[in-house]
Amino acid sequence: MKLSEIIKILDAEVPFCEDKHLELEILGAGAADLMDDVLAAAAKNGVILTGQVSVEVVQFCNMAKAVAIVFVRGKKSDSEIIDVAKKYEIPILLTKYSLFVACGRLYMNGLRGLDGSW
Repeated sequence: MKLSEIIKILDAEVPFCEDKHLELEILGAGAADLMDDVLAAAAKNGVILTGQVSVEVVQFCNMAKAVAIVFVRGKKSDSEIIDVAKKYEIPILLTKYSLFVACGRLYMNGLRGLDGSW
């Protein structure tokens, strides 16, 4: 699934995403709010969905080689988070949906979890 499709499925606002990112092929998704779980849920070429909005989330996702972050539940990212995301070239998406609903919408449209089930 392309990142551009995820943006549409989640009706996402996009505070940071370069045009080249829109065609990224996303292999799976992981979801968590705790940092340890974010690392466990992250995988190369995957997207992370979380309600935890912090610079640390961006740093953790960079270490795990995740290609995008979706902040759920209508949470907003501040300029510091956007600056770090730009530094690492990790697109940031914001959705009004809960973590559960956002994951469900992606799953219903064919994106699988990062647990090897794709």
